[in-house]
Order: sequence, then structure tokens, then C-alpha cells
Amino acid sequence: MKISVASGKGGTGKTTVSASLLSVWPDPVVAVDLDVEEPNLHLFLHPSISGGRNAFMEIPKVDESLCNRCGQCSSLCQFKAISLMGEILMIFPEMCHGCGGCIAICPDGALSVDFRDMGDISWGRWEKGDFIMGRLRVGEAMSPPLMRAVMARLDDRITASPADAVIDAPPGASCPAVNAVMDSDMILLVTEPTPFGAYDMKLAHEAFAPMNKPMGVVVNRAGLGNSEIYDYCEAQDLEILAEIPYDRRIAEAYAKGCIIADTSGEMRRLFTGLFERIRQRAAGGMEAAK
Repeated sequence: MKISVASGKGGTGKTTVSASLLSVWPDPVVAVDLDVEEPNLHLFLHPSISGGRNAFMEIPKVDESLCNRCGQCSSLCQFKAISLMGEILMIFPEMCHGCGGCIAICPDGALSVDFRDMGDISWGRWEKGDFIMGRLRVGEAMSPPLMRAVMARLDDRITASPADAVIDAPPGASCPAVNAVMDSDMILLVTEPTPFGAYDMKLAHEAFAPMNKPMGVVVNRAGLGNSEIYDYCEAQDLEILAEIPYDRRIAEAYAKGCIIADTSGEMRRLFTGLFERIRQRAAGGMEAAK
């Protein structure tokens, strides 16, 4: 079972919920940080990193002696990562999406495979299981290829030794967020009862709904703001699985890098209950998908 913890915007408590869920998870579980632009799950789980590698994306390189300047590659590329300017074929590696179409279409074999460094993948163990994270190279604009490499590492891990996975997804509703949740068995949306929280969660819900995956909501800082998020969840038949109270003690624990499920019996019961509801919803969705 793969559970993605997502949010419509940053700062709602997505990583806080991920770390606490992992803390109470009773079954074998892999912790995955897919928020590759700003990974911080490790700050709460304190894993011992045992390995890592760079992740690369295939990009084209040109052999000028073979190129006949036909322009087919330039016409194919929708991102203008390869352009024929007069008699010069220019390649812009940072704009390439790695589809390989230009290499396949070249009639004279003038294009071959080169590589662009996307960032790095690291792995190790934390107190209760394995840990995998990605970190995007500074200056790199596209995170989905690195995220797919992290997920490939996860798939290899759970194939070798079956386990659940809790995935800390990137915030928002754009390509990175969609890539993070698309292979999950359930999506957990973390929000806050403020106008900004409600607006951005609506965007995330609308982006993820076409996938027809089970979804549930965690309201963080409950007691703050207004009822807009509750009204939306009721109208959309989105079940609120847990409410984390607006409490200074929780904020202080977070600021110290503590897992809030470990701060009190009340918080542990809250997240244990959340786990049980997630397992029921995810199991129902997996059964319906068969």
C-alpha cells in the first residue's frame, strides 16, 4: 500500500503529518521524501544514510559531421530544446524533457545520447524502516524525472521485501504533485481552515480527482480560521479523517524537530486513528480497482 501525503500549498503541515503517520505505522513501511525541491522529512526521522547516487536524464548531443541540417528534430521538439539556426544546430540541455524523440527521428544518426545531472537519490534506514529521498540539483527546473528515479528505487525496494510506503509529496497541483501521487493507492490531503488553505486544497482536489483514487483530508491547525474547508469537504463528499488542533505546544514541538505523534498520548491516539481510517479507505479503493 502506497499512501501519498499531499497539499495544495506549502506550510500546511504535510511533512508533520507524514512523519507522525510513519511513527505510528505498525506494519513494515518505507519513508519516501518526494518533495525533491525542498526535502525535509529527514529532519524529523533522522535516518542513517547508507548509500546514494546521482540521477541523470537522457538528452541529445550532435555530431556536426553527420548532421545534414534537415531540421526534423527542431520541428519535432515542442520545448525548443533543439533548434536549427541557419546552418547551426543548437541544443539547450536545460530545456530538454528527455523524450528521446529527436534522436529517434534523426535520419542520419547525427544525434546520440548524452546525460544531464538532475540531482541525487539517497537511502538508508530510520528507526522503523527504510528511508529514500531525492534532492534536486540547484538550478534544475524539472523535478519529475528525478521523482520517477526515486519511485523506481522504492519499487525495487518493496519488490525485494514487501512493505507499505508513506510518500511525502511536493505541495501544489502542478506536474510534480501529480507525478508524486499517480501511483499511490490513496491520497491524503493536508490543509488548514484558512481562505488560502481552502482555495489551494480545492485546486489540488480538482487536479487529483480524475485519477479516481481514494482521498481523505487532514485539517491542521483546527480551530483557526473559518468553516470554508469543512463546507467544501461536505459538498464534495471528502471525508475529514483527522483534525490536528491549533495548539502552541504542537508548534513548539515542530520547531524543535520533534514528531508530534510522540509528544503526548492524545497525539499518538489521533495519528493511530488516522492510520486505521487510511487503511480502511485504501483497502476499499484497492479492492474496487481489482
